[in-house]
Amino acid sequence: MSSEENGHDGLHYHPDGIGEEIKMSAKVNGLGHIGFYVQDLELMKDFYENFIGMTLTKVSAGGAFFSADPEACDHEIAMMAGRTSLDDPHWIQQISMRVDSLDDLRDFKRRIDEKGYTMDRLVTHASAIGCYFRDPENNPVEVFWLTGHTSWAQISIPIDIEQSDEAVMADVDRAFEISRHVELGKPATPETADAIRALREEALATR
Repeated sequence: MSSEENGHDGLHYHPDGIGEEIKMSAKVNGLGHIGFYVQDLELMKDFYENFIGMTLTKVSAGGAFFSADPEACDHEIAMMAGRTSLDDPHWIQQISMRVDSLDDLRDFKRRIDEKGYTMDRLVTHASAIGCYFRDPENNPVEVFWLTGHTSWAQISIPIDIEQSDEAVMADVDRAFEISRHVELGKPATPETADAIRALREEALATR
């Protein structure tokens, strides 16, 4: 339900009735996915695909993404190689949450900076723009906005969301065009992987 349908407009009105309006901070609207490190990537891929029954949606040499309903959500689990021991307590790779709009993502970025939380990266995945940072106990967190593109590539290109909406979407579209031919559950071809790498290096050089 939108804020308008719910009788709200995203503004908080002062309770004394004098009509003062205070803009509320952005909120997440739900859990997007959880990421975790695994010791045996092939074993865990087989478990989540063939025992649990999820669909492998995005894959690379070092990671695999799964969804129970790829048409609704391109991934709900993200697993990455790198867990050195099953006794290692640091197995959470990230907790990821959605926001409603690009402006909401900008608001989170502004408040992350104001609070002094550690910012890891701000990137477009073509299908989304993700803001990765650390909570007060140094746990990795992502807030992301869905761009409207469907992409099955594992792609992370640095992006400046303080640009105009049009400039942001131009950068997103460029990432999408490079990676759009990656198929569901298939790795990128060497040519596409090279193009993604070149775009990432170009973006890093301009930041």
